[in-house]
Amino acid sequence: MTDHTITIGETTFDHVSYDRDADVLYLSVGAPQPAHHTFATPEGHAVRYDADGAIVGITLVNARALLERGDTGITVPQTVGVRRDELAYAIR
Repeated sequence: MTDHTITIGETTFDHVSYDRDADVLYLSVGAPQPAHHTFATPEGHAVRYDADGAIVGITLVNARALLERGDTGITVPQTVGVRRDELAYAIR
């Protein structure tokens, strides 16, 4: 684990671990934790969300190759909240 942070979009990851043999970069917000939901990006990465829809981690595959190509874009869908009371009213 490194002692620096990486910011992607509006999320800052403070736990960073790189598997040199597999060329996989693991990023976590806070201590790594199980995901409530995982989104597979079109680029082949994994974005992990908590139960509230906040990003808690990203796994970047072929990290060194991405840097060498200069291809550092990641497709991360935006999660929007829905108020429970509004949903409840709508489905009555």
